[in-house]
Amino acid sequence: MRRLDLTKCACLCAGIALSLAGCVTTPIPNEQLAVAKASVQRAEQSGAPELAPVEMAAARDKLARAERAAADRAPLPAAELADQANADAQLAEATAQQQRSHKAAAELDANLQALRQETLRSTQPDQ
Repeated sequence: MRRLDLTKCACLCAGIALSLAGCVTTPIPNEQLAVAKASVQRAEQSGAPELAPVEMAAARDKLARAERAAADRAPLPAAELADQANADAQLAEATAQQQRSHKAAAELDANLQALRQETLRSTQPDQ
């Protein structure tokens, strides 16, 4: 009879230990969410919504999903989605910068071509 009581007590203790272990959770990745939000805001201010709409949409979507996961107390998916949102926002910002640089280079080429044509016209003798 005593052995049965000891077995019950051991099972009860194991159950309590497992229950308590289940209460210990990974903390919500607030820092990763904040970094992702800042990256998305920076990308928005850089003109990414107009110049890199696909990348920007992906960043916004993943940030929203990360925030929902954090609200649902799912820290691992929240952390992964926040990291992905951060990367997508950085890609959107870089793509926007590349688009602006490409446009500036094209304008410079057009201005140089116009200047060459003007120079050729002014150096040709009048007939």
